[in-house]
Amino acid sequence: MNIHEYQGKEVLRQYGVKVPQGKVAFTVDEAVEAAKELGTSVVVVKAQIHAGGRGKAGGVKVAKNLDEVRTYASEILGKVLVTHQTGPEGKEVKRLLIEQGCDIKKEYYVGVVVDRATGRVVMMASEEGGTEIEEVAEHSPEKIFKEVIDPAIGLQAFQARKLAFAINIPAELVNKAVKFMVALYSAFVDKDCSIAEINPLVVTGDGDVMALDAKLNFDSNALYRHADIQALRDLAEEDEKEIEASKFDLSYIALDGNIGCMVNGAGLAMATMDIIKYYGGDPANFLDVGGGATAEKVTEAFKIILSDKNVKGIFVNIFGGIMRCDVIADGVVEAAKQVSLDRPLVVRLEGTNVDLGKKILNESGLNIVSADSMADGAQKIVALVR
Repeated sequence: MNIHEYQGKEVLRQYGVKVPQGKVAFTVDEAVEAAKELGTSVVVVKAQIHAGGRGKAGGVKVAKNLDEVRTYASEILGKVLVTHQTGPEGKEVKRLLIEQGCDIKKEYYVGVVVDRATGRVVMMASEEGGTEIEEVAEHSPEKIFKEVIDPAIGLQAFQARKLAFAINIPAELVNKAVKFMVALYSAFVDKDCSIAEINPLVVTGDGDVMALDAKLNFDSNALYRHADIQALRDLAEEDEKEIEASKFDLSYIALDGNIGCMVNGAGLAMATMDIIKYYGGDPANFLDVGGGATAEKVTEAFKIILSDKNVKGIFVNIFGGIMRCDVIADGVVEAAKQVSLDRPLVVRLEGTNVDLGKKILNESGLNIVSADSMADGAQKIVALVR
């Protein structure tokens, strides 16, 4: 789960991470009022969307008076920002962060992530702040420094100190940088984050070490432990189909293709998307109905797939281990009837109660194409969509 920058900064502030003073605004008048309350000669007007690259897209402006705040707020609110993370459709700006300006001497990068290779949390730091870390990794990988953290003892002060010296934090501010990093790690662990990224971390003219931006992502599987984080969820920033899927405990991610996929098991779902691509098609989604799906769950999954106007055909690929093929078949038939299915449907069933499942489909009276294998099904749905 993602949250907005201003929300992330409030979470970090609870752990002692230094962040600029700021206020959220939903209208132009609120933006101007917020700037008045902050009372600084310079304020920053920042678009709040769940995507990076806002500055390059015109979503971050520095205002030197209240008239400029009003002008920039008017320009940004309601604007559709297109960044490298939003895709070509962009995201509409519905809220702003009005934040005090600060005297920036130097920008750095600090991030905490889970490293699958080591199975540990890793803190990364770089002198190349303000730049996407992916670009730094591609062009100057030697400028990224890492510390692998032992989960039994957490981030140690000496590790944070190594990182601070490696990225050339001024010697007189190293202790503040260490305190900053340790607090950031504490927030990451306590709140079950999957990413905690500060880009840029800045040192200021008056000797502060501060998070000028903050990106926090959270492990959705751990949200039941954090009612305070769940309350920060902004449904307007999420895909409607993904929101609906989450209500039924379905793993759904919208994609750009035109072949809807309904599969049980994440690995099989990935393989299904791969084989559709192999035969020249484009999957419209990742959808894993799970091992214990009911007919009702399958029906809802079907409806979610069909709610995507780009879907021109559907491939159902089920291996019935825990999941029974007859349950899938009942759900497919029920869903097809409810939505008056008017697009090609290819179904491949294998496993528990497969013969009964095929019988249910064959006797449904629906125009369903049966497939004998995953490859056979992928070829058939690609051909039908074409």
